[in-house]
Amino acid sequence: MRTIILLAISNIFMTFAWYGHLKFRDKPLFLVIIASWLIAFLEYLFQVPANRIGYGQFNAAQLKTIQEVITLVVFSVFSVFYLKEDFRWNYVVGFGLIALAVFFIFKKW
Repeated sequence: MRTIILLAISNIFMTFAWYGHLKFRDKPLFLVIIASWLIAFLEYLFQVPANRIGYGQFNAAQLKTIQEVITLVVFSVFSVFYLKEDFRWNYVVGFGLIALAVFFIFKKW
């Protein structure tokens, strides 16, 4: 559970680092790059320990899959509440297909 919590925290920081500047399009690009790098540094303070702790309980493919699912959830919330974008039906279908991929990655064959 620690791995998932740390990955979720890291992803919140990374989502803001990658997309938070979109609300500040009037700011110079070099400033938003520096701000994004500083936020991304905070992301690494959670992401690296998460993968260290989780590796062994999960393999690398499973860790990456967990990260991507968390990314989609965090980004969905971020885009609706921070960027004020619509959440469309086709996103739900696409995420459902990704959930199917998660099943195949975690299934013991």
